[in-house]
Amino acid sequence: MDLSNLKPAKGSTKSKKRIARGVGSGYGGHSSTKGNKGQKSRAGASIPAWFEGGQMPLQRRVPKGGFKNRFRVEYRPVNVSRLQELADAGKIDASQPVTPYVLVAAGVVGKNDLVKILGGGEVTSSLQVSAHKFSASAKAKIEKAGGSLAEIG
Repeated sequence: MDLSNLKPAKGSTKSKKRIARGVGSGYGGHSSTKGNKGQKSRAGASIPAWFEGGQMPLQRRVPKGGFKNRFRVEYRPVNVSRLQELADAGKIDASQPVTPYVLVAAGVVGKNDLVKILGGGEVTSSLQVSAHKFSASAKAKIEKAGGSLAEIG
């Protein structure tokens, strides 16, 4: 090794352009790589991505409407006929309680879903059903078939 082989360590030097530091830098001159005139050639020029050159911006042109309730609680509906299908197919055990976890394992609902049992269809099995909500018709049909209900939370 001698002085003719020496180089800076990899990553220790910056290759960033130093514009407007005189003609000798290679990026000097009257415009310093910024073109001629205009907003972007000025010092401190930074324009937001949504800026449209003074035209009315898109987020102000598009009509607004509607209302989204931040406090809405959304339930995943499951009809009693679906519970009966699962019991008939052997995916749920009629002697065991039918909980949201059982429905997740059967692939009916997602693991974070709140479950509401609705009264669509018929149920003949005596099921012990636990869910977050029940419709009045679902309660009547399950109890009529000899089942029991339990509301969670």
